[in-house]
Amino acid sequence: ISAILNNNVDVVFLDIQMPQLNGIEFAKIIPPTTRIIFTTAYSTYAVDGFKVNALDYLLKPVSYEEFLAAANRALNWYDLTRRSQPNLADAAADSEYIIIKSEYKLVQIKVDDILYVEGLKDYVKIYLDGTDKSIMTLLSMKTLEQTLPQSRFMRVHRSFIVNLSKIRIIERNRILFGKVQIPISDSYKDAFSDFISRRTLG
Repeated sequence: ISAILNNNVDVVFLDIQMPQLNGIEFAKIIPPTTRIIFTTAYSTYAVDGFKVNALDYLLKPVSYEEFLAAANRALNWYDLTRRSQPNLADAAADSEYIIIKSEYKLVQIKVDDILYVEGLKDYVKIYLDGTDKSIMTLLSMKTLEQTLPQSRFMRVHRSFIVNLSKIRIIERNRILFGKVQIPISDSYKDAFSDFISRRTLG
């Protein structure tokens, strides 16, 4: 799951009967942008498979011809969608809201309400202005960085993305949001300093 969330994975060939977590449950956790081709010995799961946006459904034993046909179907699907749809960053720039999956629910968030995003090991927390509560989701920092409009959000640390319009105080390479101190790491310091210098008077 961690590998899929932290990389741009287009297609997963996924079994259904697995230890700890079955394929249907697994499919509900990973991003909808990752399409699934189920491979299983049980045809009874076919309906459930297509309910979670499966691209194809292969019954074991899978022949090479069936595998190749499914892979080509996935390739054709991506060629069509990439030609007809803008990328995530453009979509977010044109939209006032993003929709994320959190605790088995879809949550709509107003982009301007986002104060900052904190990346943890396998998930991120989105903090909203005016509330101490956060929204947790199994998205990666990389996905959110690419999705949020770059003119309004900046990554300042491996674990933090901030809403530039919400910054009020910067002190000793730290951004202060109330009592929360967000460090500005060396890797992102130059880009952030450039942003600040272009807006600093005197």
